[in-house]
Amino acid sequence: MKKSYLNRIALLAVCALTLAISACGDDDSPEIPITFLQEDQMGRPAINTVFVTSASKDAFNVTTPSQQGNAFQAAFQTQLLALNAGYTTNLLGLDAAGFTGVLATDVLTVSLDGTTTFFDGTNVLTGRALADDVIDVELILIFGGPDATQNPGLTSDNVSANDKAFLNVFPYLATPF
Repeated sequence: MKKSYLNRIALLAVCALTLAISACGDDDSPEIPITFLQEDQMGRPAINTVFVTSASKDAFNVTTPSQQGNAFQAAFQTQLLALNAGYTTNLLGLDAAGFTGVLATDVLTVSLDGTTTFFDGTNVLTGRALADDVIDVELILIFGGPDATQNPGLTSDNVSANDKAFLNVFPYLATPF
């Protein structure tokens, strides 16, 4: 009987504590604001890494994408021409100013009614599938010239696929090692 009495007391104590804790969550208490800080922008992989100088990283990463083109296009063009002094146009038909204007606005564009791919031979920068070879596409656009054949030693990282197969179900990413 003594054990049953102690169990009831313990149960009542747990219930009282639960009520006290739940009462603390009433809407009478002020909300604590949560602040999020943007640390890095990577709409297109490696573009921020290659084209934004160390001195400009923080500014670029907090600039709204709609403002990035105006703020960073000239610096991107300087970097592009430093990487490829012979740049004229690329596979997209973009000259240095046009191409770096596209790059400086660091968003991943997505086609809502067509093929979603970084590059499939026909469609370019219409989205991204996990298996897309993003780095090769970026190297082709920087070094490959108008027909993707210039500077053949610079248009591929020579990594042909992910090291592990992607999953066929969400979250689709390959399992870790």
